Amino acid sequence: MACPICQKPTDATFRPFCSKRCADIDLAKWFTGGYAIPADDPEDAEELENELQRADLQKPH
Repeated sequence: MACPICQKPTDATFRPFCSKRCADIDLAKWFTGGYAIPADDPEDAEELENELQRADLQKPH
């Protein structure tokens, strides 16, 4: 199995990665939204907008 980041052979210690560096690169992609799947469904966008509006109404000012 190859490391999904650099394609080198994996190391059992960091599986499925070859090193801590590649594991950290992958984790950073998760944290920054690099693996996010964009949604084109208009219902999702409308639902999100409604949720944001409700959250704004519930905020104490």
